[in-house]
Amino acid sequence: MKKITLSIIFIFISFGSHAHIGHYSNYKKIEMEILRNNELIGYNYYFFSQINNITLVTNQFKFEVKFFGASVLKVEGIGEEKYLKDQLISFNSKTLQNKKEKFVNLTLNKKTKKFDIVGSSFSGEASPENTIGNWWSHKILQASSQISPISGSIKEQVVTFVGKEKIMINGKEYETDRFKLTSKDMTLPDDKRLNFDIWLDKKSSLILKVTYQRMGNWEYRLINFE
Repeated sequence: MKKITLSIIFIFISFGSHAHIGHYSNYKKIEMEILRNNELIGYNYYFFSQINNITLVTNQFKFEVKFFGASVLKVEGIGEEKYLKDQLISFNSKTLQNKKEKFVNLTLNKKTKKFDIVGSSFSGEASPENTIGNWWSHKILQASSQISPISGSIKEQVVTFVGKEKIMINGKEYETDRFKLTSKDMTLPDDKRLNFDIWLDKKSSLILKVTYQRMGNWEYRLINFE
């Protein structure tokens, strides 16, 4: 049986250099379902709360891949992003992947003005221009690199605008902007190379759909938001 390696990786268009928290201030939650080969295998939920100028974004996700009834990939995790206005000031996550623990502890260092990261795959400093590799914010489409929400590793990326495209989500038609995300370094091995299609609804600032291929056809799709 082939081994499945997980790589939840996540994108450069001109929105500005921060997370644009104000675009999401009216949202309480964003819910996405996770499908593989058109089969529902899990979920990815984001919850929002505000206290004065602080915004908390909590991410909960879980999915499981089975071959012939046997579980070959099971992932469950939780993370919390904390923003002061538009600036990320901390991120913490814990993930269990096939019984292996992964984590990220990130803080914005006030003296160096850089992120201090302690993660299961990387520990060190990072530019505050990095974004956390999650699907709730359109900043993922403007950053030249992102920090893995699973392990803390830093991924360089390139985003190309494909064009405008109408898609149906939950029986509703959306006029979207479609983007292609690829690795900056295309010499990376296939299991580490980025190759995503992303559909953005600019009216709501929501990413409606993300697809990629890795041991099957994967899709993250919006199912609800409040």
